Amino acid sequence: MRTQADKAARFRELHQRPGAFIIPNPWDAGTAKLLAAMGFEALATTSLGLANTLGSATVSLDAIIENCRVISEATDLPVNADLENCGADDPKTAAKAIARAAEAGVVGGSIEDSTGNREHPIYDFSLAVERVQAAVEAARALPFPFTLTARAENFLWGRKDLDDTIKRLQAFEAAGADVLYSPGLYDIGTIKTVVSALKRPFNLVMGFADPTLTVEQIAAAGVKRISVGGAMERHALNAFLRCAREMKDQGAFSFVRDMAPVKEVREMFTASRG
Repeated sequence: MRTQADKAARFRELHQRPGAFIIPNPWDAGTAKLLAAMGFEALATTSLGLANTLGSATVSLDAIIENCRVISEATDLPVNADLENCGADDPKTAAKAIARAAEAGVVGGSIEDSTGNREHPIYDFSLAVERVQAAVEAARALPFPFTLTARAENFLWGRKDLDDTIKRLQAFEAAGADVLYSPGLYDIGTIKTVVSALKRPFNLVMGFADPTLTVEQIAAAGVKRISVGGAMERHALNAFLRCAREMKDQGAFSFVRDMAPVKEVREMFTASRG
């Protein structure tokens, strides 16, 4: 079993080696184990995927932290936490989520500048930076190298202001964030523009990017880490709905032909810590 310090060091190494790496997003212990058995090197939680499994449009920080614990304990892989806005507006209060996530077993996590309030979806610039600074201080106080990701959420909320997004990311970088992230970037040209303005690793989430892009193209643009957010969970949910509609609307069950083989799944669960 790897210690949390071992996982943290491994996670840092992934960000320092050449090229880009994929960090997929499981939403429970089972999906985490399957991804580990397939050979992925790190995992990231998804608050959207978690919310969907709970049947809710939103998810509490307590639920996020518990999901961090479940996924961290499922495998020996480093886990990065999607902590949304860290559950609070106030910088010092929000920063407490970093220690809570670390206690739950993750070795990295994010703080974003989205408020969760549709009337005022993005924190004002100065407050957004203060929040990242507080999160950096909390991360540095931990007994292992916690990888802190700072997210600029403009593009997810219809604010397609590239200059402001870059300004925010650069300020987050200057405040000490280890990884930068701006979900909602779609085309390779915009991605290159953002990455070239930064000095630290950038995370691209493919759940909102051009799906025709390949790892090779994304790496060539300078991206270091590639996640998918809630995309895999939403894809699985779509398959579930197709099965349900076939039964309800057609009285048919042809979907059973495409079930994952139980034997294979159980073997992967067993191998996930190997």
